[in-house]
Amino acid sequence: MVFSSITFLLYFLPIFLLVYQISPKPTKNLVILTASIFFYSWGAPQFIFILLASTFLDFYIVRRMFEAVSPRVKKSYLVLSISLNLGLLAYFKYANFFVENLNTLFQSLGYETLTWASVALPIGISFYTFQTLTYSIDVYRRVHTPLNKVSDYILYIIMFPQLIAGPIVRFNSIAAQITERKETYQDKLLGFYRFCIGLGKKVLIANTLGTEADKIFALEIMDMSSGTAWLGILAYTFQIYFDFSGYSDMAIGLGRMMGFRFPENFNNPYCVGSITAFWKHWHITLGAWMKDYLYIPLGGNRVTAIRLYFNLCLVFVLSGLWHGAAWNFVLWGLYHGFFLVVERLFLGKILLKMHWILSLFYTFLVTILGWVIFKIEDLDTAFSFYKKLFIIDNLQLSVIPDFKFYIVFILAVFFSFFVLFPYGKKIQDSVYFKPYSNTMTLSMFVICLYLFIISIGAITTTGFNPFIYFRF
Repeated sequence: MVFSSITFLLYFLPIFLLVYQISPKPTKNLVILTASIFFYSWGAPQFIFILLASTFLDFYIVRRMFEAVSPRVKKSYLVLSISLNLGLLAYFKYANFFVENLNTLFQSLGYETLTWASVALPIGISFYTFQTLTYSIDVYRRVHTPLNKVSDYILYIIMFPQLIAGPIVRFNSIAAQITERKETYQDKLLGFYRFCIGLGKKVLIANTLGTEADKIFALEIMDMSSGTAWLGILAYTFQIYFDFSGYSDMAIGLGRMMGFRFPENFNNPYCVGSITAFWKHWHITLGAWMKDYLYIPLGGNRVTAIRLYFNLCLVFVLSGLWHGAAWNFVLWGLYHGFFLVVERLFLGKILLKMHWILSLFYTFLVTILGWVIFKIEDLDTAFSFYKKLFIIDNLQLSVIPDFKFYIVFILAVFFSFFVLFPYGKKIQDSVYFKPYSNTMTLSMFVICLYLFIISIGAITTTGFNPFIYFRF
């Protein structure tokens, strides 16, 4: 079940909100927990018991770690907790990848290949793992005490708004909200607005762009003109942004309706002047997690230059691998790591001296070219696609989009770079973060209700409703 489905919008969400609203305060967490278990079971019933069992076991491992007196014992429990959670991730997400590559090696050496039954990938396993890790590490570091009730811990891990696609919510930022939070009608209203904005971004923009992008990428490279290749990758560039940021907006909005404050996950990533800045604005919670739980423990900036560059590349290779168990994701991570190193070496100083439009163009172009590897899993096909982009043979389109696509594409460009316009940032902050006046509240209600209605109409009239990050 995804947020942009009719089942969720017209059945699950209204029933959940009604039950949650009328429930006494002591039972509200139980309502969310029950709804979250049902939500996950709807899409992956075969995995819900594994999820619950591992979460239950991890809760008691971390509690024993917290109560232990000996530093050695504490560290042993930490290693056990991390091994449990990374072991689940490694098995479900990377076992197939490992066996496939091992068999390829065996074949090349003339040995017999391994027989292997492919492992199904549980929904949201990567986000689940990162949140379980942050809980055990935060408790080990004494950043926060562990939760007292196992039900509260399971709620933190599998809360349905952010379970399958983030944002990654750190334990220390939400622990107090799980046990004690205030809910106001203003929060519910603002949460509804944020949800509707995200729904519109996902359904009205990302889906429309994705329809044409998929048509283009389904073509044989030899049948594709250079103009078509550029249109395809540009459509995908904006599709993935509005798809993922829209889903994050919906998650943040749902959390707000329940009194939770989830962290922001996007901040106009195409409006920055370097790849370093891009990663501070794109999937913010992943970048921050990688920095605090991987990059800094590796030494951060307190190491030699060579080690620092190695750490950067390693973190981004692992970030790429986190996105998917395939070599194209590894290469995508290394690609971004390379530009981060180059910017630290010399390019960053050059970018600061350049006109902001030129540095913006550089960042956007590098990002677009990176999405080619992200989108196309077969590396030979990806490199052939690059040739189409840069060896201009024909600018005529092999696929002719309809008028609606061009209107939505223009809107996508406009909203992606909206904050660069005069007063753009001020308007955005007024919509997302600042208190509303009565007039603003009424205006937003009308706009968001309209977005909600036409989004439902769009979902019912088309069968195209993918979510790119769903498999991560």
